[in-house]
Amino acid sequence: MSRIGKQPVRVPADVTVTVADGAVTVKGPKGELSLRLPDGISLAQEGAVITLSRSGDSKQMRADHGTTKALLQNMVTGVKDGYSRELEIQGVGFKGSVVGKQLTLNVGYSHPVEYTVPEGVEVSVTDGTQIKVSGIDKQLVGQVSARIRSFRPPEPYKGKGVRYKDEHVQRKAGKTVT
Repeated sequence: MSRIGKQPVRVPADVTVTVADGAVTVKGPKGELSLRLPDGISLAQEGAVITLSRSGDSKQMRADHGTTKALLQNMVTGVKDGYSRELEIQGVGFKGSVVGKQLTLNVGYSHPVEYTVPEGVEVSVTDGTQIKVSGIDKQLVGQVSARIRSFRPPEPYKGKGVRYKDEHVQRKAGKTVT
């Protein structure tokens, strides 16, 4: 039995979960998410507790069991509380700004980097160097954060670039003259 898959998913009072045609829909105060159940995985809801079970014991089905439970738990948490990632821009003259759904980064290139924020994600910039990415879909928030970081990852000599708020950048020593 999958150790992750056999754990129940607790549903808060202000979140509703519905199952129809092999798809799970989770609605909450922040929005709505849906997930298609893999073949062989079934869902049983008893009050505020959801349990997942599988019909076979193949390697793929065992993997799907735990993954589906984790995705369902992330959906419930997302529509109730939401997810956010914080990034920071470091470097002289490096800054960012948001106008509508367009994020503009000036990070040391000869041109500003422009990124259109996808639907379902909100990006805000404070002080020109603090970026906050938030939304209800954990995977999408992480993907957008990684994409923003990829425009100028932190370099190891001066530490300039876009990094996660809690990220530690291992610094290297420069050249030494002997």
